[in-house]
Amino acid sequence: MVRMGPDVPLLNEYKQEFFWKRFPQTVLGGPRFKLGYCAPPYVYVNQALLFLTPWLFGGIGTLLCQLKLLEDLHAALLSGLLMLGTAVGVQGLALYAARRTGTVERLGVPNILADEEEVEFTHCVGPETLRFIAPGKRFVLNVVLHTLLAGALCGLGTWYVLLGRLTALYGSVGVSLVVFILSWLTLCTAEYSLIVNTATETATFQAQDTYEITPLTRPLYILTFIAVDLADRCVGPVAELQLTSQVLHVVFLFLPLLWALGMLSPLDALFLWGMEQALVFGLGGSPMSSNLRLVGMFSMSVCVTVCTFFIPSTLGVTLFSVAMGFLLSIDLSQFGTHCRGGSRATRGDSGWRRGATPTPPKRFGWRLGCSELLLYLGLLLGAVAEAGLIHHFLWPSQNQASGPQAAVGYLLIILFVACWALREIQGAYVFGVFLNPLYPRGMANVRVFKQRSAGLHVAGAVRRVLLNLISPFAMIAFLALDGSVEQLHTASLSVGFTRASRVVWQSSEDALLHMVLVVIVKLAAGDTQLPGWEGLGTGVQLLLVGLLIDRLLQFLSKLKFALAVLVTSWTEKKQRRQSAGTLLALNASLCPVLLSVLLLSALMSAPLLPLFTLPIFLVGFPRPQRSWPGPVGTACPCPDSIYYQQMSSSLAGALRSAFASGSLGALAPGSHFLGRFQDRMVWVMILERGYGYCTINIKGLELQETSCHTVEARRVDEVFEWAFERPERLGLNQGLNLHWGNVLTPCAALPVRVYSDARNVLSGIIDSHDNLRKLQDDFLKALVWLLLRNCVQRRKMFPRGTEEGAGGRKSQSSQLGHSTVTQPAETVVVESNVSSLKCRRDSSSLTSFGDWSDEDDLFGPQTARRTVALVSTEAQVGRPEPQMGLSLPGSVEMDSLFENMALSALQPLQPLGLGLGLPAVDKGRNLEVLPRETSRTLDPISFSCPQSELFSLPPGWRTAPLLPSRLHQLGHLFPEDWFGFLLGRLAVHSEVSDEVSKALREDEGLRELYFQVALSCLVSLGAESAFTSPSYVYRVYCGDVPWTEGLDWLSEHKELYQLVLKAFRYSFKLLFDQASLGPMESPEELFTTLEDYEKDWYIGLVAERGWQDSVLQEKPFLFSLGHDLTMGTYTGRVLSLQEQLVQVGRLNGEGVRGQWANLSWELLYATNDDEERYSIQAHPIMLRNLTVQAADPPLGYPIYSSVPVHLPCF
Repeated sequence: MVRMGPDVPLLNEYKQEFFWKRFPQTVLGGPRFKLGYCAPPYVYVNQALLFLTPWLFGGIGTLLCQLKLLEDLHAALLSGLLMLGTAVGVQGLALYAARRTGTVERLGVPNILADEEEVEFTHCVGPETLRFIAPGKRFVLNVVLHTLLAGALCGLGTWYVLLGRLTALYGSVGVSLVVFILSWLTLCTAEYSLIVNTATETATFQAQDTYEITPLTRPLYILTFIAVDLADRCVGPVAELQLTSQVLHVVFLFLPLLWALGMLSPLDALFLWGMEQALVFGLGGSPMSSNLRLVGMFSMSVCVTVCTFFIPSTLGVTLFSVAMGFLLSIDLSQFGTHCRGGSRATRGDSGWRRGATPTPPKRFGWRLGCSELLLYLGLLLGAVAEAGLIHHFLWPSQNQASGPQAAVGYLLIILFVACWALREIQGAYVFGVFLNPLYPRGMANVRVFKQRSAGLHVAGAVRRVLLNLISPFAMIAFLALDGSVEQLHTASLSVGFTRASRVVWQSSEDALLHMVLVVIVKLAAGDTQLPGWEGLGTGVQLLLVGLLIDRLLQFLSKLKFALAVLVTSWTEKKQRRQSAGTLLALNASLCPVLLSVLLLSALMSAPLLPLFTLPIFLVGFPRPQRSWPGPVGTACPCPDSIYYQQMSSSLAGALRSAFASGSLGALAPGSHFLGRFQDRMVWVMILERGYGYCTINIKGLELQETSCHTVEARRVDEVFEWAFERPERLGLNQGLNLHWGNVLTPCAALPVRVYSDARNVLSGIIDSHDNLRKLQDDFLKALVWLLLRNCVQRRKMFPRGTEEGAGGRKSQSSQLGHSTVTQPAETVVVESNVSSLKCRRDSSSLTSFGDWSDEDDLFGPQTARRTVALVSTEAQVGRPEPQMGLSLPGSVEMDSLFENMALSALQPLQPLGLGLGLPAVDKGRNLEVLPRETSRTLDPISFSCPQSELFSLPPGWRTAPLLPSRLHQLGHLFPEDWFGFLLGRLAVHSEVSDEVSKALREDEGLRELYFQVALSCLVSLGAESAFTSPSYVYRVYCGDVPWTEGLDWLSEHKELYQLVLKAFRYSFKLLFDQASLGPMESPEELFTTLEDYEKDWYIGLVAERGWQDSVLQEKPFLFSLGHDLTMGTYTGRVLSLQEQLVQVGRLNGEGVRGQWANLSWELLYATNDDEERYSIQAHPIMLRNLTVQAADPPLGYPIYSSVPVHLPCF
């Protein structure tokens, strides 16, 4: 975000013009009377005639009925047949126009200044005109279905608004005439949208209408109104039905307004929302994590309820309801997984889009095993036995204030108070306002934090026992003792009892609250019979109480969200627009209207939509709790996604414990939580809740913080700092939550295994001449260690018996055949930019492009390059290595317009036909001074010790095109003492005797072999004297080795090159550690450090695949070297895996749903995708930018999103 503040436009000029063309189409149902360019009058006339055609046909039928020439039913049939014929004609013309425009193209000069939607009209019935007015349908089935529905809708609509019917309802001809006219406007908008051209609806749930469902939305709403009127006519004089019909006839007039405001759901969202509401409040279930699970669970729950109604015995109803309520409240899919053996791991797109279900701890109650299955079986049998015995031996008492049921009621009250108190003391705040004095604060050490939290863990364990084991049985006893059990064969009581028997398991905490309220009403009434209440039965009472509490909590959350939007529109200076005062005055003067909007959205369980996130509140259309239609787990992955994927498993385990103990408050599907650690933001949403489990979705937000992201992240840090890092002994004035109005309320700090990111500027380290000289010595030591270790590893992978004959040394040809061997375990795959000498001869001189990069890449090049391991693999299977993928020596590859193609992969530049920068070359002669040695000319090395064969190197590694005299001049650089020390240590690991170890150290042949190979590698890197500059060190570290005399030889031996680059990186890490912690005191310390690097460290570049794999494999430490081009400094980055405290807070769920509803309206209807639009700017109270990021793609852009994660939290 570049521009921030109140002057940011809501819609840019182009989008404003687009919106004012689209909105009238939505209001009228599809006619395009505002085009933005000049069109012939017949275009508008044709649309107006088609729009009024249903009214014309309905008027004919109404007139004939009023003149007594036709009965009302016959008049409706006539209107329907006329409309059917017109619909057939319109669809035929649309098909004709589609075929003409699909086969005939007009030739002409395109006007580049014309609007992209402009159509060139030639005739009033020309193909372009017909295609513009009636685009037609994509599917033949929809052509038939929509045509038939258009005729039926016109006929039924005529019958619905006959003047005689309206006069009978309202008793006034004037009122009936007004209703008749406005009702036909509603019918015309629906008919036009169905058969001519479908309008884009403001209530859009899917990004694309693939199956053409949108045209059916308006007709089906109208058919619902007609169905109520039909019931009123057929049933007879029922006062309630007649009143409902009168009201709906008035509401019918405002349907176009409701459609234009987006208050009525599209069919797909309405279907899912209706099933979800029925499942939760009518059947006692929970919102589900996917649409398929929702349909399946709804179907099973309906079947159970129907079976309950037809069971003749009350005892059978009780036993069946209790048993099925328990079975449906647990996640049955996990039992199938357990039976198939093992926990299911879900894989996904490159490990980024799909996370894996974390492996739960092996303690009892935290995973689905045999012990848990036996526990569930015991609970099921115990619940059924309890219900049956109580129903058989203890008859329900008629006295509400005494008897067994009253005693159980008192027990329920005690359990509720105890569970509520134990839950409140778990979090950082009590009631979300007062700081909890029992919660430990200011604890940076995880071990100390756990010790201080031991008492809270005990309280959480007690709460789990009370809530999961004792409360359900107490509630079942209360239900079994209710008097309504004897009347279960009525539909309402059967539904109520079945729901109550399930909800005690599905959501024990909520059920306990609902039952306590019912108990309080019963105890307060005593022997007094409450009219209309007692006859409902306890099951229906619980249903109504649950629905009322849910709507009340929604209203309060929406009210808090609305107040935050209103107040911050003035108090936050960066949010204060010129219209802020006017909007505040309007909301204050229209306060009853505002409260009505809040109440209506709460009753409909619909999001409160703040238009453009301004204090202009609308009722969004009802939709499922998940808010998005697509499957859970869609994200916009990037290289940073791996950090969230790594921490998701540990975070899920920490959330599992927090959910079970209650430290995150009451859990309900649709709840949102925000976690913060260093630069990482984790968004957690509860998708599903049942007995002993919870299903969540974990999202990771971007790490490359924009200005808006930074502003909101800073406020999040302030909110968490006030809750968790304040001194424990606070005064009364400091013991309050000063950020109460914020959408985020801190809950708890959770210990999570996560990578801690430390970044250091290497000024004074990498540019020190002493350090650069020391780097040469450390490089040789690390290289010798890696060469020896590689031999040992190769010997372990290929035992002696498979490589050698009967006691003899293998031949030179055999050794040459095995010069390229399989990489041993623990080998780090590095990436390089080396190229062949032939490529250099045919290329012009190019300098480094590193200084020309536009990217501020702190930790190495980000472009994807072919790895050395990949090249080796291609060579082994016989595929030729493509030359175009090689790069010039001395150049740094950068991102270009050719995606991941390196600049050096382009055709070589030959400016003016001159080869600049390279010496003159006689291409007719061989330039190599030294012929490359082969296995025939290579002198064999004789070992004085037979065991030296264990440490022999491939012969090809001794074929460097370097003069022996040049190597011997560098003999003083070879670390002979270190070489002898390593032979002794590695010989011990190889179980060799002391005599053999001594013989190895005295073997001159072995020493000469390593002397030659190590110094050849040193010369090939261009480090004969020393590493000259920090830039040279950085380029070698990145694998961009400048050209030297021996580089081609080194690049041909992939394994050796890999070991050399790895040794250089190890030596630089040694330099970094010694500059920070002091020099190495002994060879033993150096050896231990290198072993530690190999075992616990990944030392490379952030852009390498090995870095990502190491993060996912949870390597304890990672190190990378980077270059800040803007500051001209070199940086070191260290990731260390350790258990850290991740601070977690609860978000206002209604605030999130409201902002997501506005985001859906802005992007899917207004197409306002401007990256600097007002509704995405930073808002420190509403966390607007973070909320937009956390939305599902394509509207949001989280960089990581897990599949639904099942958490056993019994």
